[in-house]
Amino acid sequence: MLPVGDRPFLAWILRELCRYGIEEALLLTGHLGDVMEAALPGLAAHLPRPMHLRCLRETHPSGTGGALRLAAPALDERFLLLNGDSWLDTPLAPLLADAARDPADTIGRLLLHPVDDASRFGRVTLDGDRVTAFEEKTAEAGPALINAGVSILRRAILPHLAASLEQDVLPALAIAGVLRGSVGLGTFIDIGVPDQLARARATLPALLHRRALFLDRDGVLNHDHGWVGDRARFEFIPGALDTLRAATASGWHVFVVTNQSGIGRGLYSEADFTALSAWVLDQALAAGGTIDDVRFCPFHPDAPLPAYRRASSWRKPRPGMLLDLIRAWELDPADCLMIGDRGSDMDAAVAAGLPGHLFPGGNLLDLAAPLLATPAPPHGQRGESQGG
Repeated sequence: MLPVGDRPFLAWILRELCRYGIEEALLLTGHLGDVMEAALPGLAAHLPRPMHLRCLRETHPSGTGGALRLAAPALDERFLLLNGDSWLDTPLAPLLADAARDPADTIGRLLLHPVDDASRFGRVTLDGDRVTAFEEKTAEAGPALINAGVSILRRAILPHLAASLEQDVLPALAIAGVLRGSVGLGTFIDIGVPDQLARARATLPALLHRRALFLDRDGVLNHDHGWVGDRARFEFIPGALDTLRAATASGWHVFVVTNQSGIGRGLYSEADFTALSAWVLDQALAAGGTIDDVRFCPFHPDAPLPAYRRASSWRKPRPGMLLDLIRAWELDPADCLMIGDRGSDMDAAVAAGLPGHLFPGGNLLDLAAPLLATPAPPHGQRGESQGG
């Protein structure tokens, strides 16, 4: 709960989790748990998407393993476990994708990070992606892989729980051969020591206020077959999943902004659109990318369904969807760009104060890759619209 910038450190972690479709977080607390419980509304207020937050407080110190055992009734078959005082700025999508492909006997997959001096951390040894040794903190200096404090676990870990995950459980599971690891690069911050807390305060807010790629959906992310409302008619554009993966790996937010007059025409429902969007996110995650958030506009002045028959500031070429995402995710338009396939997409981008790039068809990555590699412009400068 220590402040980093204008919010607690934990709020930055939760904000990043929002990017991967995570909708619920259980905060395991002990000492000063009442402070954490009182802070929940403030934490939620910093999040760009709704997330259900709740606390589970232990009545007496029981170690990291005991805290997890206490949470057992609330755990899904697979769950994400994170430290609350460290963060590795690397995409979680590859970790999620790797875990989805793990053999059935795998109990957990750890996010690992290479460091030059592992003396403050535990060392992890890999054979391929199988964890063969897990050593808690030692005085031995030198380069090594360390546990970054993020893991995907199965409920099958519950019978193995002991007082300490780091000293007892994970080393035993490594010996048993049921742990795997994914290596993530990027900035690692552990605020457990004063110099690292100072580093977090100096670097983290700027690091996590990311650049953003806005994508139209039909005609850019998928072939426009006309009012696509279900999986059977959703066909990814060549290079679309590659673009999502490349943007995520490069540290960009990815947002979809799409007019959906098919809802107002009664061709499919908002629930159908939401279900399809969730499936598209699953495909993005499986490919190692993500879609951080989606905005859609079902309204049209001539919609057959009266509930949707009106003009809307969210319908492109008006910029309402983009402006709402800029507000929710605290974006600088100078650090954003839009790819669309119509003039209305370009007009919406210009109205929102960010450059637009017209997709002519073909492979989306051919257009997106050079844009993602472009250095960020100085803050306050706006790009020019192209092809509008």
